Amino acid sequence: MSTASMAGHLRPFKDYQAQHFLWEVSTDGRVATIRLNRPDRKNPLTFESYAELRDLFRNLAYASDVRAVILTGAGGNFSSGGDVFEIIEPLTQMAMPDLLAFTRMTGDLVKAMKKCPQPIIAAVDGICAGAGAILAMASDLRLATPEAKTAFLFTRVGLAGADMGACGILPRIIGQGRAAELLFTGRAMSASEGHAWGFYNALHAAATVEAEALKLAQSLADGPWFAHTMTKTMLNQEWAMGIDEMIESEAQAQAVCMATKDFRRAFEAFAAKRKPVFEGN
Repeated sequence: MSTASMAGHLRPFKDYQAQHFLWEVSTDGRVATIRLNRPDRKNPLTFESYAELRDLFRNLAYASDVRAVILTGAGGNFSSGGDVFEIIEPLTQMAMPDLLAFTRMTGDLVKAMKKCPQPIIAAVDGICAGAGAILAMASDLRLATPEAKTAFLFTRVGLAGADMGACGILPRIIGQGRAAELLFTGRAMSASEGHAWGFYNALHAAATVEAEALKLAQSLADGPWFAHTMTKTMLNQEWAMGIDEMIESEAQAQAVCMATKDFRRAFEAFAAKRKPVFEGN
């Protein structure tokens, strides 16, 4: 029986050394937490942190250990968006080619988050504004505290609400009319609104929101994580499909999952009345 595999192109990310945010990994290496860490400024993004986040999410496709990612902020806030003095001011002095290079780079971060095979859970407290709101939007699941204030405030600085995919992604989460209101006015969406509208999956107290995110991430990481990557792929891929293409694509995706050993493991565990142990193959 052949033992050839593609496992050799994978590598552990447990010891990844982040430069512009904190990187924390669970003891088993399966859950990683990205913590934006400029609490004195409410965790704004810089050119460098944008680029590192983009590259990290791209590279997580090659992780042998990480199976779920939590994205959060330090000091009681998620992120205030692009740093006013380190991003906004320099942008006002750039020519069009550089401006386009910047907006493409920020868009590439969202693309990388969507293509990253691991489910991404945003744990949001306090301010979640501008590009910070986009990071929450681009995550797969979102938990928040009752104090979270989420604002797509691009219009407040004279820009369009069309930023980093917001006009395409946000309506799919909360509906066209609600997305239009937030993107035109730039007003903050309260946590209760975000929960009622489906932006936030659940609300938890500030003292427990990260623990709840970790519990959810660990349950996903311990589950059929190859199948989870397929679910994420299909959730994103089917946006541009008609119903026939959707159903055919899901038929193919599910057949692939049925060919995995995890599918057999789940059946055998059910038959033996024990909890399945998934291995991702």
